[in-house]
Amino acid sequence: MSEKAILKQVAPQFVVTDVVRTAEYYRDVLGFEILGFFADPPVYAMVRRDGVEIHFGKADSNEIKVNDSVRKGLGTDAYIFVNDVNALYEELTGRGAKVVEGPIRRIYDCVEITVKDCNGFQLVFGE
Repeated sequence: MSEKAILKQVAPQFVVTDVVRTAEYYRDVLGFEILGFFADPPVYAMVRRDGVEIHFGKADSNEIKVNDSVRKGLGTDAYIFVNDVNALYEELTGRGAKVVEGPIRRIYDCVEITVKDCNGFQLVFGE
């Protein structure tokens, strides 16, 4: 029997209407680096900050909307673990990020901030 495969990393892919605008937002407001755009005009982009990658695929329609009604309770689009959520909060608010909650200590003993990106996707950063 072969060795068990090891999962190494996950990169969520968000479907967006404008991959360039979104990648630039993640760079300018959330502190990510743009890894690249694919095709001309771009239909795919990738960003990275430290060990976290997020990918963006171009929607077939320019009329998509992130729907908050599908989230249950504290549901989110991506949960990102950080080593210092308070420092990240200061950085992101200084860059103009839309922090909609936090920092707050949850009942499960994590301190979190919740951020909405330029498309309405909800990111939770926690430690």
